Amino acid sequence: MAFEGLSERLQKTFAKLRGKGKITENDVKEMMREVRLALLEADVNFDVTKTFIKTVRQRAIGSEVLDSLTPAQQIVKIVNEELTKIMGTSAVGLNKSPKIPTIIMMVGLQGAGKTTSAGKLVKYLQEKDKARPLLIAADVYRPAAIEQLKTIGQQLNVPVYDEGIDHDPVAIVQHGLKQAQENKNDYVLIDTAGRLEIDDQLMDELAKIKEIAEPDEILLVVDSMTGQAATHVAEGFNDQLDITGVILTKLDGDTRGGAALSIRSVTGKPIKFVGSGEKLDALEVFHPERMADRILGMGDMLTLIEKAQQEYDDKQAEDLARKMQENSFDFNDFIEQMDQVQKMGPLDDLMKMIPGMANNPALKNVNIDPKDMDHLKAIVYSMTPAERQKPELLNPSRRRRLAAGAGRPIVEVNRMIKQFKQMQTMMQKMSKGNMAGMEQMLGGGLQGKLGKMAMGSMVRQNKKRKKKRLKKVKRFKS
Repeated sequence: MAFEGLSERLQKTFAKLRGKGKITENDVKEMMREVRLALLEADVNFDVTKTFIKTVRQRAIGSEVLDSLTPAQQIVKIVNEELTKIMGTSAVGLNKSPKIPTIIMMVGLQGAGKTTSAGKLVKYLQEKDKARPLLIAADVYRPAAIEQLKTIGQQLNVPVYDEGIDHDPVAIVQHGLKQAQENKNDYVLIDTAGRLEIDDQLMDELAKIKEIAEPDEILLVVDSMTGQAATHVAEGFNDQLDITGVILTKLDGDTRGGAALSIRSVTGKPIKFVGSGEKLDALEVFHPERMADRILGMGDMLTLIEKAQQEYDDKQAEDLARKMQENSFDFNDFIEQMDQVQKMGPLDDLMKMIPGMANNPALKNVNIDPKDMDHLKAIVYSMTPAERQKPELLNPSRRRRLAAGAGRPIVEVNRMIKQFKQMQTMMQKMSKGNMAGMEQMLGGGLQGKLGKMAMGSMVRQNKKRKKKRLKKVKRFKS
């Protein structure tokens, strides 16, 4: 995930201060040297880094920090606030036209993910505004881009206007906008051409499309994996087109994250969305304050809650509440809950959004194997419909049958059934308004479940290492 190296480095730096009752100016200088190196290694723009360090240092050597009873916390607070500022303070929404359609022009270099981002944005608008958009295929230099846009249009049930590769892209946009007016589409997204680098021919074409379309948004799509080069690209496009915002892609990749910390300061234009995956629903509104919290290992509960809300509708929530109240939560519901959690994203990433979990040393370098959940599902799928609805039917002989059917050890089957019964009990207590039960549920809910899975994964890794060592010892003795 992006910022992982930066996050780890900053957290280690702040950890050195936590044991100190008082902090001196020399402590602050040493800490800022570490922070400066961490930012530069993360490929943050040099001038942005210089300004950031200067501002934090001035605030950190003030009396409210040096004379504070909790100086380390005060410094982390200052760093958090300044990180948020350089990324833009708060989320910035899309510019919307007072009359339809709202026109969005997608620009960027080849390979940045422009066409995919157009599809992701369409899906976002469909879910948020019940939008009826039109996509215009104006990249006539890459036939694959037109076909990709058509495929996305089919997946989202959205019309795509194109005239193939033998027509002028400016004319294509003009004709596409006319069709949008006739069909009363409320959004138009123009997928423009890219190049391997900025050149005059590309910019002339984009300037003509801008003049014809008069877009409400010119969104620059930037590949975050290009590091500081992304900042130079953003500067170039902004100088020529006066962009309105940025979509940062591949934020889930092996990237140092410097682009996200530099683009706003360098261009003055906000990052509006971030992409973190290939799927069309892998687009998030960019919240600078939440990103700063993630970088500093403070979690991101708001994004986690939003992800959960996306996967649940009101009826599902009501059904779950009713089943909790009636104590009728069964293995069918258990499977449904696991499916919902998996849709929210990799469990490792979800854990890092929970405050305290990202910095938990016991969970460091522990990868939660998605197969763990698949194994649980396999056990449930081996049950009969009656057994799923009435877990009390699962006597020892039935459990042995489940183990054989799922290809899992009997111990694992017994453990899962035991945990399920504990979950039922906690849900019943919670539904009755029992505060102790509610605290237990919250303490052992998502965080507890993910923590148990992570610890289980770690124990399994240790066992595997122990077995390997024993094998080596046996070979040596023989």
